[in-house]
Amino acid sequence: MKLRLWPRSLIGQLVFAVAVVLFVAQAVNFALLARGQKQQSLAHGGGMAVARIIDAMDRQERAQTDVEARRKDRRRSRHEPKVWIDTAPPPVPDRSVALPDLAGYVGNLLAEANISSKGVQAWALPQPPRIGRTQLPGRTVLVVAEIDGRFYGVRSRMPGGGNRLQGFLIWQTLSLYFLLLVPVMLIAWRAARPLRDLTRAARANPALRDTTPLDEEGPSDVRDLISAFNAYRARIAAMLSDKDRMLGAVGHDLRTPLASLRVRVEGVEDDRLREKMVASIDEMTAMLSDILALARSGSGTEPQERVPLRELIGELAAEYVERGKDVTVGAVADVMVLVRPMLLKRALRNLADNALAYGQRGRLSVTAEAGRARIIVSDDGPGLTAEQIRTLVEPFARGEQSRNRATGGAGLGLSIAREIAEGEGGELTLGNRAGGGLDAVIALPVQA
Repeated sequence: MKLRLWPRSLIGQLVFAVAVVLFVAQAVNFALLARGQKQQSLAHGGGMAVARIIDAMDRQERAQTDVEARRKDRRRSRHEPKVWIDTAPPPVPDRSVALPDLAGYVGNLLAEANISSKGVQAWALPQPPRIGRTQLPGRTVLVVAEIDGRFYGVRSRMPGGGNRLQGFLIWQTLSLYFLLLVPVMLIAWRAARPLRDLTRAARANPALRDTTPLDEEGPSDVRDLISAFNAYRARIAAMLSDKDRMLGAVGHDLRTPLASLRVRVEGVEDDRLREKMVASIDEMTAMLSDILALARSGSGTEPQERVPLRELIGELAAEYVERGKDVTVGAVADVMVLVRPMLLKRALRNLADNALAYGQRGRLSVTAEAGRARIIVSDDGPGLTAEQIRTLVEPFARGEQSRNRATGGAGLGLSIAREIAEGEGGELTLGNRAGGGLDAVIALPVQA
């Protein structure tokens, strides 16, 4: 399973980008502060240790010229717990932790003071038990330097405060997230809200002729985009209206001479010739109706309604039964869809007619899954190849290759059904059934 970290929405991407950049900035800030605190701690503890070592060395030099001073100094060395001066290194308590950074820092300071040392070592001593309510801050460290054959051991203090630094940075990060992400979310939401409205309008069927302009709001770039979309949709609506007027005129102009021809054909004395001429005129009239229906699909003025599919399927099947057609109803889920009932019935009639034309009977059923209602028109015909399934939804494509309307029509039924299904926010799919036959499925969104 592929893990997707990058958000898909505009708000999510902006918030994620700002959050990541802020986290990286705070991480760099934490690293710099931790480094600075460490240097400050080394300077405090190491400087104090070097000062005590130099002071002990000065006392040693004065003791060499004054025996009495040497005796006093030895007594002071034996009894002073903070300074060790001897030819052997001081003992290191158990559970002490070596501090190489502090040892290197002290060695550099001694070198800067022109004091040659063979080696410097440092340890963090175990924390002494707490006495009462007080406890010294930081850690006690032991620094040992070998200088001129003597070991100088001194104790010093290294300040703590690491936990306080982490707590401060956590609160600082949370405050920055709140101060920065909230305005970014508001700005992104202000930009994304009109974009969502624009997306919904762009996905709507242009044949519905909903030319109500969208409100131009949001940033200037988004307002310009909405303005261009409003103009674009208005031009589409105007072209569709012009197309409808042209088709209406063409249909009227063609039907008039066809009706005139039908009247004149009735006067032909040869019955066989007259029947052929009437059949040809009827075929031209039916084809003209199908072409006009395909061109006008989705452009009617019928309003959308919440329709229970159980009733619609029942009415459609009853119409076929009254005409003596073998169309039955199977399992029907009790669901509602928002459609134009007359258009949906026309699409289902086209599918049912195909089922009767290429099979012996038709069967209507409805299932519901994943928020979609699936209206299934099944037949018991020979089925279709994959290439036929791909091409038959195109205009004038037929499973039976002759142009005889008695064996399959003009090849517009599936195209009309597809256009109607897509105009209602759904889709039409064809698929062979495992037991034989074909399923034509119109999937529509379910209404609660």
